This record gives sequence, C-alpha cells and structure tokens, in this order.
Amino acid sequence: MNAKGDLIARLLAQGRGTPVFEATVYGPPHERSFQVQVLSGGRVLGEGGQGRSKREAERLAAESALQVLDAEAGGRTDPEGAAEPPSGSVEPDRWPIYSSVLQAALETALELAPEDTTLDEVRQDAARLYRDLLEELGHGPEQA
Repeated sequence: MNAKGDLIARLLAQGRGTPVFEATVYGPPHERSFQVQVLSGGRVLGEGGQGRSKREAERLAAESALQVLDAEAGGRTDPEGAAEPPSGSVEPDRWPIYSSVLQAALETALELAPEDTTLDEVRQDAARLYRDLLEELGHGPEQA
C-alpha cells in the first residue's frame, strides 16, 4: 500500500486538491525524529506520523488521514472525536480511483498548461479532466 499516493489520488478525485505534509524535526543530526501532519484545505486530516525518517513519518500521517476520510465516508466521527458535518449537509461524491488514469490526467494537464500556470491550477485542471473522462466512460461518483 502506498498511503501517500492513495491519499493524494483520493483527495484529487474528490476535487479537494493535493494535501500538504508539514514535517517537524526533533533531536540531534545523528538521532533525528520526524513528526508529520497532513492538511487539506487548511484542515488537519492526519497527524501523529512519527518516525526515524521523514518518509516513514509521512506514510504514517497519510495512513491516519486515510482513516479520517474513511470515517467521514462512513458517517462516523474521526479518531480525534471531531463531530461529523451537520445533518442535512451534502458530502462530496466519492469518485473511483484509477491511478493510471489519474496519472495521465495530471501529465496531460501539465503538458497543456501555459508556463505561468500555478501548480494548484494544474491540479484543478487534472481533477476536472479525470472526472470528465470517468463520466464519459460511465464511471461516475459513488454515492457516500
């Protein structure tokens, strides 16, 4: 399982953009420890990713964020006990994730983007391409 890649793909498919991984380093150079939290849209999704390498800490934080997204999709509270969205609110539809199609959408959006395009604009274009393609193929969103 590639938790970080899965998290990025899921958030892009939901039109939420890519996550931000914030790392904090502790300890002397010979005994470093990393703590990472994952943010999406300014909201902390996963935290507590702690490890001897930044990669390990990011993986653990991504796994935590995926659990939060799974809990949200299942109508439960997240591991920190935060409340679910108010009743009557509409959650975004969950699009199926096909990593090769998503990768192709990202590459296409990057190739078609003018030089002065920001990374966020490329991500938004890629997500739009991905959703449009899946709709044309009859693979629309799953109802949460």
